[in-house]
Amino acid sequence: MITGEMKSKVDRLWTTFWNNGISNPLSVIEQISYLLFIKQTSPKIKFVVRIED
Repeated sequence: MITGEMKSKVDRLWTTFWNNGISNPLSVIEQISYLLFIKQTSPKIKFVVRIED
């Protein structure tokens, strides 16, 4: 089970997708997988997720 800081990050990312119209859980998981893949293959690229309250 995911707890602590990692759970908080996943929840914020999930909320960001939801607020931008991606409400299907499988689509959200697919998009997160793409982001993780890109991050793994391109370690020099920095991704910034801006979350507004």
